[in-house]
Amino acid sequence: MPGLVRQLRGLGGCTTPIRLDGHRTDIHPATGEILGELHAGDLPAGNLLVRCNNRRTTRCAACAETYRRDTYQLITAGLRGGKGTPEQVANHPRVFATFTAPSFGAVHNRPATGRCRCGAQHPDDAPELGTPLDPESYDYEAAVLWNAHASKIWARFSIYLRREVAKRAGLTQRDFADHARVSFAKVAEYQRRGAIHFHAVIRLDGPDGGDTPPPAWATPELLTDAIHAAATAADVPGPVINARAHTFSFGRQLDIRTIRSADLDGGTELTERAVAAYIAKYATKGAETATGTLDRPIKFLAELGRMTIPDHAQRMIRTAWTLGARKDLEDLRLRAWAHMLGFRGHFSTKTRRYSTTLGALRTARAEWRRLQAAIARADDTPAPADPDSDDTTLVLAHWTFAGTGLTRGEEWLAAAFTPDSTEGESTP
Repeated sequence: MPGLVRQLRGLGGCTTPIRLDGHRTDIHPATGEILGELHAGDLPAGNLLVRCNNRRTTRCAACAETYRRDTYQLITAGLRGGKGTPEQVANHPRVFATFTAPSFGAVHNRPATGRCRCGAQHPDDAPELGTPLDPESYDYEAAVLWNAHASKIWARFSIYLRREVAKRAGLTQRDFADHARVSFAKVAEYQRRGAIHFHAVIRLDGPDGGDTPPPAWATPELLTDAIHAAATAADVPGPVINARAHTFSFGRQLDIRTIRSADLDGGTELTERAVAAYIAKYATKGAETATGTLDRPIKFLAELGRMTIPDHAQRMIRTAWTLGARKDLEDLRLRAWAHMLGFRGHFSTKTRRYSTTLGALRTARAEWRRLQAAIARADDTPAPADPDSDDTTLVLAHWTFAGTGLTRGEEWLAAAFTPDSTEGESTP
């Protein structure tokens, strides 16, 4: 029992771990001496248990929380330095921008002043918010296709943004790279109507990224003006369906705020911490959180019949499924991403020079945990080897998938010890 408890504690509260069968052998490369062996069948759970690392809160709250914290650290590092990013980035021009989707039809909403178009004043948790006033006239086809093309629109915008900044600096596109660089980190969020929009931190750096100061002409005002122009110009041609040619671009609502000028709601300062927390919050949420749709793919459309899904989300999924049958749209893989209402892009992306990476944060955490475990096991043994030492260990391992999840007894134990395993844990 103590061994099983230790194994479950190592999951950090993950409720849907991956179970692996196999073995691992550590060998000294010079002498061939076997330093240690691990066989899955000898473990208390009968398998090696590995965290699922799912970013969705609806799938695994513990792993999603780790993902949220990592995203917070990544965004913060690009705003005020740290994790290998120089602190001088805090002095570079930085803005927080929100890019929305265009309108596909009138929906129930909560305007700042007045009532919804339906005449009612909806509470914040009203289930009808985001649903069409007239579902029959709502453009579900364009809504699904816009989601499917949202990543391409952002890619086009990022190209245009560099051109617009260069134009305002009086530089050619070729010379721009020798004077400045645009760095950004963004996250995708679903609005209640099921349309994707993007939140982004956009920063102007010197030619070598955050390591070099930006030129004197680089100001938040110039960056803001360039973003407006690039967002207006960025459009992506879509398919022609039933003699209707689609073209996709961002909506007219574009919100750009200089960091440390005004808060999201006005009145207070927009700090690096507020921006990082705001973006990290949406890194763990998918369409299921905003619209009530599914958090996993479906194999057959008939599966919707035994699921409790709002009508609006169902119509989005059915539209994606129908469009996915068209040969000219097969590259969009709409059936595979119908549960995501057509969106198939990454939820969080960044440029290479913005800051550290999620992979680097995970590697640092894994190394920290490995050293802590070695210290805990070392009663009379020497301290763990120096990570910078040239000594290496040959690892021979073979693991195969054996399933997911915990047994009922393991679930009970995990639930009993999860508060202790996560209390005080932080990202190193």
